[in-house]
Amino acid sequence: MRLSRYFLPTLKEAPSDAQIVSHQLMLRAGLIKQEAAGIYAWLPLGLRVLRKIEAIVREEQVRAGAVELLMPTLQLADLWRESGRYDAYGPEMLRITDRHERELLYGPTNEEMITDIFRGYVKGYKALPLNLFHIQWKFRDERRPRFGVMRGREFLMKDAYSFDLDEASARKAYNRMFVAYLNTFARMGLKAVPMRADTGPIGGDLSHEFIVLADTGESAVFCDRKLVEMPAPGGDVDWDDLQAIVDERTALYAATEEMHDAGAFESQTAEADRLSARGIEVGHIFYFGTKYSAPMKAQVAGPDGKDTPVHMGSYGVGVSRLLGAIIEASHDEGGIIWPDAVAPFDVVIINLRVGDEAVDAACDEAVHRLKAAGLDVLYDDTDERPGGKFATADLIGVPWQLTIGPKGLKDGVVELKRRATGEKDSLALDAALGKLIG
Repeated sequence: MRLSRYFLPTLKEAPSDAQIVSHQLMLRAGLIKQEAAGIYAWLPLGLRVLRKIEAIVREEQVRAGAVELLMPTLQLADLWRESGRYDAYGPEMLRITDRHERELLYGPTNEEMITDIFRGYVKGYKALPLNLFHIQWKFRDERRPRFGVMRGREFLMKDAYSFDLDEASARKAYNRMFVAYLNTFARMGLKAVPMRADTGPIGGDLSHEFIVLADTGESAVFCDRKLVEMPAPGGDVDWDDLQAIVDERTALYAATEEMHDAGAFESQTAEADRLSARGIEVGHIFYFGTKYSAPMKAQVAGPDGKDTPVHMGSYGVGVSRLLGAIIEASHDEGGIIWPDAVAPFDVVIINLRVGDEAVDAACDEAVHRLKAAGLDVLYDDTDERPGGKFATADLIGVPWQLTIGPKGLKDGVVELKRRATGEKDSLALDAALGKLIG
């Protein structure tokens, strides 16, 4: 992609109302544009990152056995009346009446709709276990939307819903999502700690939040340091027996500020392992049994032929929120530092003298070879001054910067910079491309 033909509206200064680093950098790097309070347009660079995060989330859901569908953003109010949540949910729900006086709502979550889909098609226990997920836009009318995509009104979420015959099976489904989330966030370069959580308006008696530690996090968290150091389980686990993995993590103390018990923290955690930090919620999982299936009559015939309400769980990942969380956890004074797996481009090629025949030819060769190897390449072929080009490359956070100029070519070298460390190497072009391609 030639930068001269791309749409990348960067800003030198962030708007004064952008209070946290991720919001400031997303605006400055041209990832988003605010259209209304808590509502953002996703510009090309931001959309590329959003799609890469979405792909990782999808891959890990499928690996854990979930099946994808797509539900609409608008839902019938009558479904929520069946579950008893329509009046209880509160003013965060955006209620709508269409031209035929039908009452609708812009979905903040999808427990009712997925239960309605399930009950319309599944009648027997042999179809279980079942986990259905989608990645869809949601809307919650926050009283005070702030912090950019971290607390917006419109947001992209992955929500999954499990259906099982009994509590024991449902807890196995819960464990599958627990492990899938650990793997998901690790692939994005994040250390996400599962913490026992309040079930809130979703309901139920078992819930965990997945918290990314960041100095600029929105809330205080307290946990055993060993949780942060544990590697992700990986995809080659026994998906039918994950209890030991879950037990290993839930046996250690971990709590958000709202759930924190100072006495328990001190008694359960060695002093050297007590970690007090700031955190950002990026995922939340719930087991709530028959909270929705019983009132909505989502039943299956069991082995004895009798109808029984299915046991359910729901599992959310804030896909758009993850961009903010990653930036909060990975940035410096120059800008964003994207982990390789979610970066909008793998490498930016910086042409220091556009129009110089030798430099243009070397840049074209680099673009061709890197793209042929499957890398996403941004080619800065603009007439911006070198200092401006370097500042833009640092700001947008592409993992590798390959700088090609007339002086270096005369000496037979180009410069390769790793954004995360700032380390620079002067190499022959072939050697630099070989290092990038691997």
